[in-house]
Parts: sequence; structure tokens; C-alpha cells
Amino acid sequence: MNVGVAGLGYWGPNLARNFDLLTELRWICDASPELLEKQAKRYPRARATTRFQDLLEDPELDAVVIATPVPTHAALAKQALEAGKHVFVEKPMAMNGADAEEIVALAEARDLVLMPGHLLLYHPGVLMLKTIIDSGDLGDILYLYGNRQNLGKIRRDENALWSLGVHDLSVILYLVGEEPSAVWAHGQSFLTEGVQDVVFCYLRFPSGRVAHMQLSWLDPQKMRRMTVVGREKMVVFDDMELDHKITIYDKAPEQPTDTYGEWRTRTGDKYSPKIPNDEPLRLECQAFLDLLDGGGDRLSVARNGLAVSRTLDQLQSSLVAGQ
Repeated sequence: MNVGVAGLGYWGPNLARNFDLLTELRWICDASPELLEKQAKRYPRARATTRFQDLLEDPELDAVVIATPVPTHAALAKQALEAGKHVFVEKPMAMNGADAEEIVALAEARDLVLMPGHLLLYHPGVLMLKTIIDSGDLGDILYLYGNRQNLGKIRRDENALWSLGVHDLSVILYLVGEEPSAVWAHGQSFLTEGVQDVVFCYLRFPSGRVAHMQLSWLDPQKMRRMTVVGREKMVVFDDMELDHKITIYDKAPEQPTDTYGEWRTRTGDKYSPKIPNDEPLRLECQAFLDLLDGGGDRLSVARNGLAVSRTLDQLQSSLVAGQ
């Protein structure tokens, strides 16, 4: 399999590096001649162009990797799918649910891979978190919440929900395994009018579980944390921790049979399982290549991305309505 990477700004070079190591990097593409020239020196065997159409017109190119600015994702993905190319598109794959629906339907109709770049779903810590939840060791999952905060990177073309929330939302939907039945979002624009720097989100699921996200690039602490509270135990995934990314707490409320109904709290051991140190982006790129090779469920990957886009769309509507 061979791929072409379109978009060599912030994240594209990381994708080009990984795909060059894993398979044949056939094309690199960017509208900026300066960025293109810089990457062309690193990948002299790859063809370089400022014209996206060159990738689509190459009959030997198998897949297109899209890491261009967010507003262009859906349109470029659609063009690539119409040209018969498999597509990896960085998050979010569309700026609204309708565009996401369109490209997912197109991929399904043409039996092509459409994989959104939800990097955290390939993080060994998140994979371990899913394994712990599915094992039943935590008991019934009651609620979960994410904190994604930092001072910067301050954006003007997308708010904190779309820039930061897409990460935690993809993880929450993956862990819960269902789409929310109700959502709301509130935020505030402090630095740029109409671009919310701080966003608080709430999601309620058909199972009765609830989730919360706190998102901000205007905060004194850098936090990348997901907390899951079960009826028997609790677990925290903290991506800022170097050695203890997963911590399981044997803590829970309990109601002893010899009492009159009052609740007590139980505190047991705290422990951290060993997490592989594999690079999440390398795992993500390999997962895309595996889909091209016939492994995995290509339909579910696209549909899971669609669920994220739909929920983002609903949260954005709530955010706008609450202003």
C-alpha cells in the first residue's frame, strides 16, 4: 500500500514520518511552497506538489491522508473518495453532522476506508482503560468526566469544543459504547469574540450514565485526564503522568446489611497496571494500513467517527443557543 499526505503544517509532518516508516510515502502535498520544500528534503523519494488534484489523478495511489485546516476536511475527503482513494482524515472529519453523514455514506457505497484521526483511541492507556471497563472489575459504570485544559494553544478558527473536546468526546463515546440521548454545552469567549476559550459540556446516555467535559486553553494547569467512576471501583487515566498513566482506586460507597440503610465509604488499595510505551500515532497509522489490507471493521471506524461528529454538532448547537 502507498499513501499521499496532504497538509504539512502542524500535524501533517508527524503523519508523513510515520507512514514513511510503515509503508511507501508516495506523495506529499501542501499549498505552501516553503513547507513543501522543507518536507521534500526529508522525503526525497516522495513526489511533492502544491496541487491536491495530482494525488487524486495518480492511478497507483491507494490512500490519501488529510491533515489540512479543519474547514477543508470534509470537502477534500469527499473528493478523494470520489476518486476511489481510501481516506485518513484528521479530527474532526467534518464541521457538521450533515457533511459527516455524506462522506461516511460515500465511503460505504464505494467500499472504501474512511478513518477519522481520533488519536487517543489508539493510546495504550485508553485501550487499557477500555479493557478494565469491559472486564466488569469496576462494576456498573455510573459516570465519567474529562479535563483537557492548558494555557494555549489559543485559536481563532475553532473554539475549545472543536479543538480540544473532540479528543475527550471520542474517548467517552468509545468507553460508553453508545451515543448520548441529551447534551448541553455552555462556554465563554474571553479573548476572541465568537470563539469560546472555555467550554463545559454535559452528556446523558440511554443507559443512564452521564459524562462531563471541561475544556479550556485559558487555564494555569495542563491537564489531560479522564476519570471513570464505577459502583465497585474507580479509575483515572492521566496522560500527563510518565509512569502511572492508569490508576485504579478500590474505593466505593457501600451499604452494609447490618445497618439501617445509611451509606458508608470503602477505601482499599490503589494500584497502577503496566502500560506499553508504544507511540499512539504509530499505532493509529498502522491501524489505518491494516484496514486497507482487509483487517478490522472499516464500517465501524467510519460510523464511530460519524457519532463523534453528530455529537459535536449537537453540543455546538447547544453552545450557540446558550449565548
